[in-house]
Amino acid sequence: MGRILKNLKKFMRRFRAGNVQAHLDMSAMKSILIDEYIEKHVHTGTKYQDPRRLARFEYQVYSQNGEDGIIEEIFRRIGVTNKFFVELGVQNGLECNTTNLLVNGWSGYWVEGSRDCVEQLSRTFSELISKGVLRIRNAFIVAENISSLLKSASIEKEFDLLSIDIDGNDYWVWKALADYAPRAVVIEYNAMFRSNVKWVMKYNPDHVWTGTSYFNASLKSLELLGEQKGYKLVGCNFTGANAFFVREDLVGDKFCGPFTAENHYEPVRYHLQKKDGFKRDFGEFESI
Repeated sequence: MGRILKNLKKFMRRFRAGNVQAHLDMSAMKSILIDEYIEKHVHTGTKYQDPRRLARFEYQVYSQNGEDGIIEEIFRRIGVTNKFFVELGVQNGLECNTTNLLVNGWSGYWVEGSRDCVEQLSRTFSELISKGVLRIRNAFIVAENISSLLKSASIEKEFDLLSIDIDGNDYWVWKALADYAPRAVVIEYNAMFRSNVKWVMKYNPDHVWTGTSYFNASLKSLELLGEQKGYKLVGCNFTGANAFFVREDLVGDKFCGPFTAENHYEPVRYHLQKKDGFKRDFGEFESI
């Protein structure tokens, strides 16, 4: 680590001088430092030694953080049924929680509020859409319309995965989904509030996230909502972005208890987010 920090200081001097190569070197150095930090604190950290703790299984393909790996591990433990997902809030589809599932033979339904993003989705995923593997709906998601958005698409009451990331009314939208019982749920939480704090953003159907800390709900409030709906909090990703819930009839001894915010809370570590060294795309592919 000492050698890396020494090199980092050298790169910083070159970076400030406007050296183009130094910008590339800094990106690589950041990635190395992040990998070493995660290795030290997750793979060898005392808290994460229980093999049932999900953060140990993180990896990133199309997700923003390590959600792809955690989702795979959840379904390795509980199994799959229809391999169908619903994701609310996907932007351009190249950095969300279910695109990797498409690569692995799943099908699903995306709802996105931005018309521009939906037009891009329609181009990028045109082949899967034409085959009926993926359906897309352009709609601004609120508590009042979420059930009708799913019913209009003839979504079955029980499907494998629900992912919610709409940067605001996530808590209220999940609460409003009373007619559906997905087997697992991924939902963004507001990690600014620590594990014992109950806090929910006041419901506002016109809310648009402005990049501030005012969004969604604390992990404790989501834990309690999950209990009301018949779900257990089984983990969070290491960056403190998303919480993972499994329907209580499927949990058994497969996950690390107790299923509380106090046990699974991860603080804000957005500085650990990293991008691969290439622009993401989703073209035609063969499963060979």
